[in-house]
Amino acid sequence: MFNKELFVNFLTVAVLSFTFTVIISKIVIPILRGHKIGQQIRAEGPAWHKSKAGTPTMGGICFIMAMLIALAVMTVIYAFVGKQRELIPLALTLGLALANGLVGFVDDYCKLIKKQNEGLKAYQKFILQVVVAGLYVFALKMLGYLDTSLSIPFTDFSFELGWVYYIFAVILIVGMANSVNLTDGVDGLATSVTLVVSGFFAVVAFNMLNASLALMSAALIGGLVGFLIFNAHPAKVFMGDTGSLFLGGAVTGAAFLINEPLIIIIVGGIYVFETLSVMIQVTSFKLRNKRVFKMTPIHHHFEKCGWKEGKIVAVFSAVTAVFAVIAWFGL
Repeated sequence: MFNKELFVNFLTVAVLSFTFTVIISKIVIPILRGHKIGQQIRAEGPAWHKSKAGTPTMGGICFIMAMLIALAVMTVIYAFVGKQRELIPLALTLGLALANGLVGFVDDYCKLIKKQNEGLKAYQKFILQVVVAGLYVFALKMLGYLDTSLSIPFTDFSFELGWVYYIFAVILIVGMANSVNLTDGVDGLATSVTLVVSGFFAVVAFNMLNASLALMSAALIGGLVGFLIFNAHPAKVFMGDTGSLFLGGAVTGAAFLINEPLIIIIVGGIYVFETLSVMIQVTSFKLRNKRVFKMTPIHHHFEKCGWKEGKIVAVFSAVTAVFAVIAWFGL
């Protein structure tokens, strides 16, 4: 059933998020450049990436700030008509995204201080992410927005996992957040793929008349379209771990908003393949002293096969659109 009010609110948030992302980016990017907050390029990375050294990073703060403003405006509107309680799930999921973004911000800041492409130690980052995910799952449970049964896509079955569900949820959130982070290695790639994923959740939100999911999707779509103006090849700014971990938390949280956490693995198949490529490469090298791919994450493999960055973004986004269709039938 079409809900005109929800559609108007969706458009409002999307337009506000887009507009503020563009405005904030035009202000922030010169500041980042002026303070020499630039990307450090891995020595083992593709040789042609060295030309990107010094490109402003931490640009994720642009669409994060814009989304916060857009959603704050809509929250005031909902509060004015006495519907603010409808947005509690949105607030919790936005909190998950922001906390992940904060971990990314600390990581980016450490990289800048060290003047290298390594920030927080892996275990430090992991512990912080586990704490963030754990607090989110705990909050969902305490406020009655989460049960411990796991729905299986493409079936009507669900399994009661009990306390095991909480471990599963934390692992999924941390894993997907890091997978989005790995996807952010080519100009506009993580932005474009996540834009398609956000579009999927927007369609689901309207089908379910889920206000929290609709407004989160609207903010993501508007913010990412605005950011893509500056992040598309050749990128004028990178989102950094600040942006990629924020997005990872946002899209994974979106799956929990509809109590279908496994659906993010399907619609976010590109994220999963990026991570699997790294795992396969590392395992193969340790066991056989041979590499399966020319370089991982897998988008670098295609670069070394001669694909231009624009082609990689287009193909990966198209594949994500296919995954989105498949995921729709899995609900």
